[in-house]
Amino acid sequence: MKARLLLEDGTLLVGESFGAEGFKRGEVVFTTSMTGYQEILTDPSYCGQIVVMTYPLIGNYGISRDDNESLRPYAHGLIVREYAEYASNWRNELPLGTFLKEYGLIGISGIDTRMLTRKIRMHGTMKGIITTGEESLAELNEQMKFPLMRDQVARVSTKSIHISPNKGKRVVLMDFGAKHNIVRELVKRNCEVITVPYSTSAEEILRFRPDGVMLSNGPGNPKDVPEGIRTIRQLMGKMPLFGICMGHQLVALAAGADTEKMKFGHRGGNHPVKELATGRTVITSQNHGYAVTSDSVKNTGLEITHIALNDGTVEGLRHKTLPVFTVQYHPESAPGPLDSGYLFDRFLEMMESFARKGETVNA
Repeated sequence: MKARLLLEDGTLLVGESFGAEGFKRGEVVFTTSMTGYQEILTDPSYCGQIVVMTYPLIGNYGISRDDNESLRPYAHGLIVREYAEYASNWRNELPLGTFLKEYGLIGISGIDTRMLTRKIRMHGTMKGIITTGEESLAELNEQMKFPLMRDQVARVSTKSIHISPNKGKRVVLMDFGAKHNIVRELVKRNCEVITVPYSTSAEEILRFRPDGVMLSNGPGNPKDVPEGIRTIRQLMGKMPLFGICMGHQLVALAAGADTEKMKFGHRGGNHPVKELATGRTVITSQNHGYAVTSDSVKNTGLEITHIALNDGTVEGLRHKTLPVFTVQYHPESAPGPLDSGYLFDRFLEMMESFARKGETVNA
């Protein structure tokens, strides 16, 4: 079956369909990860996006239940150069196409993803429509006029409180679209993790008497989450805070800094980031379309700790006097490298120091 991809600049691409039939609208973005298509599709940070895989062969190792980053995929579509219909891996449980079909996602193969990626790099991310239907070009252009969703965090955040019991530090995880690996990394360090909805108030969080608060990743524009900004501002100084990706941006906004939309964002498992204090460079997993503006950090109480080597954007912050630190990238690292897992250890050190002496450990 044929599938079509229409971009808002008028570009129309035709390929072969795999996965579900239907119609989806979303922001067309690209990721440079060579593997990890299952983690990408199930990462809530990709909610509402149509993902272009720059690596040419996708689907060759199939799908495994253990690789999900949430209970279901949240992306709106997948664009690949070549789809491997038959997977070859001992962990494979079902083909990628079957997985997409189960959850109503459209896949399109046979697309010149190199050309498409170059177009996005040159012109920026743009609205797109992916369809297996027979709609006319005029009908598709009419559909293109509708705005993209702005309530992604509300769509992907947990609707209820749930607990991962353990005997160590108690961490409240504010779920703006959290990946499972954040919980796994904390539980691996013996933390009890209480996951709460993104709209949970500071008063409700404090009732749990946590040792620290984790601020998760999530999709969309951080300025569309005023509840989170307000809660974080009220929690700052009361206990250690560690923010990842969306959590990083929300901390910046809560402290008085600003964010802006990037031209095409950072998405992939191979982005170099430099830690300014040590000069050390780590290879990171990233997925974000917004960034903290470096000039806005001045006079906020925050300081920049990490920068992206590809474009110089802000990749990490810490508060000069309060137990708060953040990174823009994903130290839970799936898909991606394991270089940054030590940041969870720093968070534990900060919680222990805060409980013991009321002092902070430099992030």
